[in-house]
Amino acid sequence: MQLKALTTLTILFLTGMLFRAGAQNISLEDCFTLARNNNLLIKQAGASLKAREYALQAEKQSYLPRIDLLAGYNYLSKPLEVNLQQVKDGILEGSSRQAVNTANEVYKAITGNDLSQNAQNIIYNGGKNILNTFYPDYNPALSKQQYFTAALGVRQPIWLGNKLKTVQDVAAAEVKSGRHNLELANQQVELLIALQYLRIMYLNNILQSQQQIVKSFSRIEYDANEMVKQNLLPPYQRNWASTAVIIARSRLQNQELEKQTALAELNKLLNMPIDTILTITDTLPYKPVTELPSFSPDFWAANPAYLAIESKQDLAQASLKGSKSFSLPNIFAIGSLQLYQKDLPLTIPPWLVGVEMQWTIFNGTQTIKRVKASKELLEEAKIAADQTKGLLQTRVRVAQNRLSALRNDIAAMDTARSTAALTTQQVEERMRNRMSTPREVNESLLVEEEITKAYYTAVLGYYLALADYLDATGSASRITAYLK
Repeated sequence: MQLKALTTLTILFLTGMLFRAGAQNISLEDCFTLARNNNLLIKQAGASLKAREYALQAEKQSYLPRIDLLAGYNYLSKPLEVNLQQVKDGILEGSSRQAVNTANEVYKAITGNDLSQNAQNIIYNGGKNILNTFYPDYNPALSKQQYFTAALGVRQPIWLGNKLKTVQDVAAAEVKSGRHNLELANQQVELLIALQYLRIMYLNNILQSQQQIVKSFSRIEYDANEMVKQNLLPPYQRNWASTAVIIARSRLQNQELEKQTALAELNKLLNMPIDTILTITDTLPYKPVTELPSFSPDFWAANPAYLAIESKQDLAQASLKGSKSFSLPNIFAIGSLQLYQKDLPLTIPPWLVGVEMQWTIFNGTQTIKRVKASKELLEEAKIAADQTKGLLQTRVRVAQNRLSALRNDIAAMDTARSTAALTTQQVEERMRNRMSTPREVNESLLVEEEITKAYYTAVLGYYLALADYLDATGSASRITAYLK
C-alpha cells in the first residue's frame, strides 16, 4: 500500500511538472514511469487480468450448493382429478366379493360349514347394490384450477466427471495468460517509448545540424551580397545563395514540425492530455557498446511474448480435459421446501430430498468432435510457442548483425562527415578569393548536410538495433544505461 501511494505521488509530481510553463527536460526514465500508470494498453491488460481473477474466484465457489427461491403462478386447463368412474366396476366387484368371503368365514367359524351358494349370491348382490347406491357419481378434484407456488430449491454438485475442476483449471489458465499479457503490454510499451524517445533525440541532432547549415548558408549569402556591392560577383550568383537560404530554412521548419509530431506521438503513448508540454532537449550521442549484455541459451523462456503464447497451452490442455468430461455423468443432491402451501395440488409434497443423475448417452458425435478440436488447439499452441521461440532467437541474431554493420557505417560516415566539412571550408575560402562561386559552396554544403544526416541516421539505427536486442533478451528499459 505504501509503495502504491509513493508511485501515485511520483506520477502526480511528474505530471505537475509537465503542465508548468517551461517544464524541465523529461527523461526517458520519467517516460517509462508515466507510461506504466497511464498507458491505455497497459490499463486494458490490467483490467483484463482483474476480470480473469474475479472469474477464477467465482469458479472456486462452484462446489458450494446452489439455493434458489422459486415462485410462480399456475393455471391448469382443468383441475387435477381422480377418475372414479373408470374404476367403478372393479371397486364394486371387489368389495362385493370381499363381503361374501368375510360372511362365509364368519359362518364357517360358527357352524363349521360354508354358506350355501344361494346365500352367497344374496350377500353378493345386496352388497353390490348398496355400494352402487352410495358410490360417487363424480370425479373428486386433487387441485384447484389455479394456484401459486413459492419454494426453496437446493442443488448440490456431488460428482460432475471433473467438470468443476476443469472449469477452475481453465479460469486459472486464463489468469496466468492475463498476467503474461500484462507483462507483454508493459514490454511492448517500453519498447515503443524507447524507440520514440530515440527518434526525438535523433531529431534534436538533426535540428542542431540544420541550424548550423542555415547559418552557413546565411553567411554565404551575406558574403555574396558584399561581393556584389564591390562588383566582384554578378548579381545572379548572389541569387543562388539567397535561394539556398530559403530552402534550408524550409527544411529546418519541416524538421521542427516533425519533432512536434514525434512529441505528440509520445504524448499518446503516455496517455497525457493533448496540450501537455513535453520538453526533450537531449541529443543522441554515439557511444559504441564494446560488450553486449549476455543472455542465457534459453533466454526466450523468460520473454513475456513467449510466456503469453505458452500459457495458451495450459488453456488448451484444460479445454481438452473439459471436452473429455462431457462423456461422464453428473450427480447432484437436490432438495425442495414449499414455503407457500395453500391450494397446492396433492401431488406436490411439502418438502423433498433426493439424488439426481444426468448422463448424456447420445449427442451424435459432438463430444468426439470437441475432443478432436481441443487436441488441434493444443497442437496449435505448441506450434505457436515454437514459432515464437524461433522468432526471438532470430531477432537477437539479426540485432547483433545490425549492430556490427552499423558500427562500420558510422565509422565511415564520421570520416566522410569530417572530410565534407573540411571541403566546405576550402570551397568557401576559395569563394572569398574569387576562385569559386556561391553555387559551388552551396553544393558543397548540401553534400555536407546529406552526409551529416546519414551519419545521425546510422547512429539512430544503431540505438534502435540495441533497443531491439535489449527488448528481445530482457527489457528495452535497460537502454537508459547506454544513453548517459
